[in-house]
Amino acid sequence: MAKKESVEISDYERQRQENIAQRDKLLRQLALDASAAGLGPGQKPKPPKPAQRKRPAVKKIKEEVVPRRTSSRIAGIEADSEVAKRKAEDEYVAAQEAARVKRQRISGPLDLSEVQVAGKGWDKDDNSFRDVFRRGADPGERTFGEEEVKETTDKELRALREKMSGLELYDGFEPNRIKITPERIYSLGFHPAGDKPLVFAGDKLGNLGLFNASQPSSSSPTKNSSPMKSEDHDEESQDEDPEPNITTFHLHTRTISSFQFSPHNPSHLYTSSYDSSLRLLDLTQSSSTEIYAPVDDSLEEPISGVEMDPLTPHLLYFSRLDGCLGRVDTRTPDTNTDIFRLSEKKIGGFSLNPTVPHFVATASLDRHMRVWDLRKLGKHAAGGGGGERSPALCGEHESRLSVSHAAFNSAGQVATASYDDTVKVHTFQGMGAWRAGRDLLSAEEMAPSAVVRHNNQTGRWVTILRAQWQLRPSDSVQRFCIGNMNRFVDIYTAGGEQLAQLGGGGGGGGGIITAVPAVAQFHPTNDWVAAGTASGKLCLWM
Repeated sequence: MAKKESVEISDYERQRQENIAQRDKLLRQLALDASAAGLGPGQKPKPPKPAQRKRPAVKKIKEEVVPRRTSSRIAGIEADSEVAKRKAEDEYVAAQEAARVKRQRISGPLDLSEVQVAGKGWDKDDNSFRDVFRRGADPGERTFGEEEVKETTDKELRALREKMSGLELYDGFEPNRIKITPERIYSLGFHPAGDKPLVFAGDKLGNLGLFNASQPSSSSPTKNSSPMKSEDHDEESQDEDPEPNITTFHLHTRTISSFQFSPHNPSHLYTSSYDSSLRLLDLTQSSSTEIYAPVDDSLEEPISGVEMDPLTPHLLYFSRLDGCLGRVDTRTPDTNTDIFRLSEKKIGGFSLNPTVPHFVATASLDRHMRVWDLRKLGKHAAGGGGGERSPALCGEHESRLSVSHAAFNSAGQVATASYDDTVKVHTFQGMGAWRAGRDLLSAEEMAPSAVVRHNNQTGRWVTILRAQWQLRPSDSVQRFCIGNMNRFVDIYTAGGEQLAQLGGGGGGGGGIITAVPAVAQFHPTNDWVAAGTASGKLCLWM
């Protein structure tokens, strides 16, 4: 094997390789120095992650509530068999029937001991009300107060303002403790007895609450009390602070829209409800009986108001949300019931003239307040009657927005509250001399005699504001009260002059009144004012 010949490198090549080696050595040294001084190249920045698109929220489909299923295997039923299907169908039908029965009105007589839902047990024999009945928003911002009273120059008006502004909030219990009904109050009123303040209220779920403001309270002085025991009494009262004695009955299955005590028997209370029925509550007999309801139980004809003819003790009038006015003879309600179509839209409230009750005023969603004559019945197309049999129309007044309520006083004046933020008073002179079938009143005759600017925007959670007259004022000065969205109750004369703004004492937000006292009502004769809130609480001024 021949030996490998050694390759000789030229001087040029040797010099080139030495230069390359020196250059590499120099570069390595420079890199080490730069790294030590912190001047070396940094880490490459990571590319930003692309923004993840939010997935749209999946809409939850509201499913119909069905009966809870039970185990078919444990019950010995084969899956997907006819027996299993029949069982599921039966359970569904039973649940639907239970829901229907819960909402269906109660037609038979009711014993108060069986329908009581709150308060101490009702004893028919120990009825504490029996003797009385047998005898007959800017919260807290005032718009009327002491300054306006002091600036009044008319002596009679000033005296009246001082008198009404002097009404004080009931001090037996704070309003937040007087929960007269479980739910929102829709109707409220005093028993006509003048010696004891007895307040009744109807709520959204058909409950009727009773509160006696003359009952002893924690602030009431006890008999035979001595100053020596005052400190001990205060310590005990903090531990044993009594609750207000309130009794509640469940009379209807839906809202109690209105009620009225019989002017002929103060122990009889007539109630109307959105469950399409009228009931008579006899407080001396502790019973409630149905007076009127549609013949077909499946019909829903919600009733918005009820009034009894003050001159005819067996005639009861009521209004419905479908625009009808009804008249029922309580002696034979099954055969003597008349229904009159007065409007194509909802009638929110109506009122009979106390002195000439054949005249009735209605307030409707169609923006009209109308006056009717019940003496003359015929086919009248006015007011949306469509030519059906109805009372004769005397006149009508149109507002800019819907009219919530119309109320007559004993002087022949009608007060209305409207969503155009006005309270109007219409004065009709000499109604007792009007002949049946007279010509329609002109627009000037129907125009209001007084207009008061008033915030009537109640919204969804506050009961509609209504102007309510004092039925028989002791000083013969006609006046009405209405709830105020600033958590007060306003009192006005028939001429539109404000007399008082009742609140809850000092402090913002109306003092201790923490909700709008929307449903306000006068006692028929005494200067007592009661008002109810959306939480079922009662405010009382005396």
